[in-house]
Amino acid sequence: MVRAVALYSGGLDSALAILTILKQGIDVKVLSFLTPFNTTISGTSLQVSNGGFSSNQCGFDVQIRHLEETFIDMVKNPKFGYGKNMNPCIDCRILMLKEAKLLVDETGADFIITGEVLGQRPMSQRRDTLNRVDREARVKGYVLRPLSAKLLDVTIPEAGGIVSRDVLHDFSGRSRKPQMSLAREFGLMNYPAPAGGCLLTEPIFSHKLKDLLAHNQKPGVRDIALLKVGRHFRYSPECKIIVGRDKKENEILESLAGNNDCLVTIEGYGSPTTLVSGAVNDEALRVAASLCARYSDAKELPHMQARLNTQRGTYSTRISRASDEIVEALRIERTQGKNIVKA
Repeated sequence: MVRAVALYSGGLDSALAILTILKQGIDVKVLSFLTPFNTTISGTSLQVSNGGFSSNQCGFDVQIRHLEETFIDMVKNPKFGYGKNMNPCIDCRILMLKEAKLLVDETGADFIITGEVLGQRPMSQRRDTLNRVDREARVKGYVLRPLSAKLLDVTIPEAGGIVSRDVLHDFSGRSRKPQMSLAREFGLMNYPAPAGGCLLTEPIFSHKLKDLLAHNQKPGVRDIALLKVGRHFRYSPECKIIVGRDKKENEILESLAGNNDCLVTIEGYGSPTTLVSGAVNDEALRVAASLCARYSDAKELPHMQARLNTQRGTYSTRISRASDEIVEALRIERTQGKNIVKA
């Protein structure tokens, strides 16, 4: 039996590419990757959050592989650089094709499938870039892109007659109309709107990530997870303050707090949970408490009581809310200016 390994992002394009090859009676092993920056995978089940679209709807199973640490290392120093934000799209595709090649070797598969569409994305889906990615991953000739195959060079599986080029497609550019038409043919009606699916393409997240990498040479998965929630403030090169924005984020911050972190809330009022991480001193805690007060229900009061849970124990202190100057100087999402509070 002819076998293929397919890369699945959770979006419509990769699903259509897989279904196009399944229609030819080819056995397809579907592979997706869990990275710290993915927005479409939760836990061990592949689900797209903005549309409920899943592999179950398409009738195929997905094998998920974890790339947390490997992916972080790649993001820190991509060989081919970044896109508009912190997205190392070319290096990302190379890494994933290399991982797909491992599964090809494990299963004895004949080729690899991706859902890429020629010209859809300016950095990673140009003709020259697709060829470069295949060469760097050492899979040149073995990567079939069913949605644009008729516009690309004939691949080895096509030349060998195991895939019929006649039933492949000639999609190109950013228009979604061809994909929507093909989706109807396959009976797929409820699918998400196109999205990057990667936090590295988002400007605010990328700004926070740049700050993290500038101050932490070896960030872990928890450090990346913390970037996804809250308002972020850089108190000093060694200390950061994160203020929750709602109940869910408060719970996440509490769950991610380490033994050396401090948690701050405002007593007697609706309050964000504020996490203080790194080199924490008394002045850092005072600033964290003032930031917590600013975003609490007590923000209009001249003073309030902050509850501080630290390594030295839990205690209360009288505090007033942070000024606009403090917020603008320390908030990572808005400015990288000089901190006005010294550690």
